[in-house]
Formats: sequence, C-alpha cells, structure tokens
Amino acid sequence: MTVRAPQVPGKQSPWRAVPASIVRPEYVGKKRPKEWRGSHVQTAETIEKMRVAGRLAAQATQLAGEHCKPGATTDEIDRVVHDFLCDHGAYPSTLGYKGFPKSCCTSLNEVICHGIPDSTVIEDGDIINVDVTAFLNGVHGDTDATFLVGDVSEEARLLVERTHEAMMRGIRAVAPGRPINVIGRVIESYAKRFGYGVVRDFTGHGIGETFHSGLYVPHYDNPRLDVVMEPGMTFTIEPMITLGTHEWDMWADNWTVVTKDRRWTAQFEHTLVVTEDGSEILTLP
Repeated sequence: MTVRAPQVPGKQSPWRAVPASIVRPEYVGKKRPKEWRGSHVQTAETIEKMRVAGRLAAQATQLAGEHCKPGATTDEIDRVVHDFLCDHGAYPSTLGYKGFPKSCCTSLNEVICHGIPDSTVIEDGDIINVDVTAFLNGVHGDTDATFLVGDVSEEARLLVERTHEAMMRGIRAVAPGRPINVIGRVIESYAKRFGYGVVRDFTGHGIGETFHSGLYVPHYDNPRLDVVMEPGMTFTIEPMITLGTHEWDMWADNWTVVTKDRRWTAQFEHTLVVTEDGSEILTLP
C-alpha cells in the first residue's frame, strides 16, 4: 500500500445556496456569533427540539459516510450534506459561521478538524471525518464520525475504532453531580494505553440555541476545571486522537488544523444531555 502524501488545499466551489424559507442562525452574515448569556441547562422543550435537530445531523453524517468512496471529492460530500439538510428544512450550521464557507467539515487523514470541503479527491486507504451540525427550530445538533475508505491500514483502522471507544467511555462517565473533567480524564487514560496523542486545544462545547455556548469540555485530564454536571445540561463530546503528537499547525485558510508531525488522526462526536441518572445521546440517526 502506498503511503499518501500530506494534504494540500484544493479548489473550493462557490458557497451553496440555502432556500430563503429556511431560518438562518443569528450569526450568518456577521463576523462572529453573539455571546451566549443564558444557562447551560436546557428546558424539556429545547431538549426535544435538539433531539430532532440531532437526529437529522446524524442522518446527514451517515449519508455522507456512504459517499466517502475512492474517487469522490470532499466537495461532493459537502453537497450531499447540504442538500439533505436543506431538503429537511434545516440550515447547515457551519455555513457562514465566522465565515466558514461550507456546509460541513471534511477532515482527511492528518487533518485534525475543520477541514474545508474542496476539490481534494478521497483515495483508497484514507480515513475521513465528516462533521455535521443542523440548525432547526432554533437549536443546533452537532455530530461527526470518521469513516474508513476502502482498504485501510491496520494502524489507521485501530485508531478509528479506539477513538470511537474513547468517545463512548467519555459519554458513559457523564452523570449529574460529577465534575465535567471526569470525561477528559477517562478519554485520556484510555488513549494513553496505546501511546496515542489527545488533542488539547480543540474541545467539546456547550450547545443548544447557540452553536458554542462557552461551556468547555476538554478530552484530557484538566484538574483545574471545577464545573459540575447537572441534569438538563447539553454539550458535545468529540475527542480528536492522533497516532503521534497532539500538537498542530494551521493552514493559511485559518480553519484547517493538521497534526504537527502529519501523522493521522481520528475523531467522533455526539451531542448529549445530562439526565437524572446519566446521559442521553441526542445525535442518533
């Protein structure tokens, strides 16, 4: 199997149009979103809306994964996600968020996160993360998954499987009354067993009526974090785990984040709500 050369930026297609009938998040057309001043705990009504938005985002992510085949471009993946969300009356949350030009993020191989879909061709043996957020009925649902393309090396396959397991262990650690830091502690201790790096500077976040509420959910052990989980709190868990270093470089586009050593990396993400006895995943298809 040939080793794939590191990624370089491809050519971007124009912004995709969203039907005028679809409600936009407040930040579209602005430099940055409004700062969230509300609670991190949601009402039952908001949580129900998040279930619907989350399910749609999960279905779009699954559909994107079915199109991640050798020869497809990352821009084609973006089109699939965009059309699916718009057809269901949802706005693709990333489109226009702080100027991001596409309807999902496609992060291939050594790209940690925020890869911009473009003319890059997906090849046999690649791994690709597709990150989708749907805005519907005034709330966001955010999820992502890493897909194996064709004949993937054992090393990359194990990285992807273990990253998913790391996320699930983080989710199982969620319970009211526990410090939010337990999530990162569990994820990091699992990843370290295999000598993996855990990305520190890109984290999970609070979500609801706002895309990123300011609630901070690291995937490594940060004992200084004293926030305690409470029922109704909604946030994402989205570990980014690498074969090498957790350190990173950013491309000139100010979005695409790659591992400093250019070794491969995987990520999985769910939006969840803290319940009376644990948590519920809101981004199930």
